[in-house]
Amino acid sequence: MPFEFSVSDVIPASPQAIYDAWLSSDGRKKMTGGKPAQISAQQDAAFTVWNGYLSGRNLKLERPRRIVQSWRTTKFTAADPDSQIEVLLEPAPEGARITVHHSNVPDGHTSYRDGGWQRSYFEPMKEYFKRAP
Repeated sequence: MPFEFSVSDVIPASPQAIYDAWLSSDGRKKMTGGKPAQISAQQDAAFTVWNGYLSGRNLKLERPRRIVQSWRTTKFTAADPDSQIEVLLEPAPEGARITVHHSNVPDGHTSYRDGGWQRSYFEPMKEYFKRAP
């Protein structure tokens, strides 16, 4: 049975900087530790990130506060529907609060819920934005 969950953290950058990096091939690559990405800030555009491990489509883009994307990994079966992420960005005293709501995740795909967002996104993003010009 598909499941959903939310994760949140504070990143030392503005919502605009995070939004722009999330939707830029070069920015996405840099903020997640150097894994190749093909992504743009175009509504309904397809993307691949993490060297093709993740793919999806930009469903709703509201700069600089909200990104909604379909999302699937190479570990999904052909019968698994795409999951969906909603990324919310809000100003915070230390930068921006990022909240990711991940829904329609196929049963058994618990790695993102069990620390994957923190390890694969939030921690590298904190390091990148601490050093970013």
